[in-house]
Amino acid sequence: MLRFAGLHSVVATLLLVGAATSQVFAAAPGVTEVSPKTPSYILVGFVGGFVRHTNPHHGPVVLAERIRRSAPKDSFVQVFENRHRKTAYHRILKLIDRDHNGNLTADEKSSARIILFGQSWGGSAVVLLARELDREDIPVLLTVQVDSVAKPWQHDGIIPDNVAEAVNFYQPHGIVHGRSEIRPDDDSKTHILGNYRFDYQKNPVSCQGMSWFDRRITPDHMQSECDPRLWSQVESLVRQQFEPEPQDMARIPDAGTQ
Repeated sequence: MLRFAGLHSVVATLLLVGAATSQVFAAAPGVTEVSPKTPSYILVGFVGGFVRHTNPHHGPVVLAERIRRSAPKDSFVQVFENRHRKTAYHRILKLIDRDHNGNLTADEKSSARIILFGQSWGGSAVVLLARELDREDIPVLLTVQVDSVAKPWQHDGIIPDNVAEAVNFYQPHGIVHGRSEIRPDDDSKTHILGNYRFDYQKNPVSCQGMSWFDRRITPDHMQSECDPRLWSQVESLVRQQFEPEPQDMARIPDAGTQ
């Protein structure tokens, strides 16, 4: 079983690499906010595959653009390519360094309010970034993985204990499909909101602006990038982090298996 899982990861990687040679990325206005000195919230997203962080057809980009319109004014919202995880990490460290002295105090770390979300390789990048923040004792409010696919040397199934809440959305079909379950490293510190299955063979959605490779080779995985119902649930979870008293998972209508 482990050997099969490893083979699946390698095959998924090769297919996603192949997608890079067949896709033409459309340019669009970026989703980067002018960085405030001390943001009340830090929202970082990751796109999957070799998608550019400005591609207007992909879920993390669309979500970030919607969120930034109504997030607290001093929030920082930015989407990164999954391969630029280290850039995102250093950006977060700089943002929470209130006195800009290059050394984070315990208070600067504990007061950080960070939300991470991503799709495909971007979902795996979310977990890796949370783990890097954990090593610095920096808390994360919420991680969201959408059809998360790990590269062969990555592990995206165990959520580190600096994460307060985590949720996983996945679809089960095709050569490239997301992780079906995430678990907490410490269930006394991390609440897994759920592992939610979407079935696009039963309930297909229409995607615009996707490559021939995506449409023909990985159609189910592709649909997780643009499914408005799925991403509206992600948006709901993110927005609830802005509320004084977040509600439980039941607040998301129709969450669960399609």
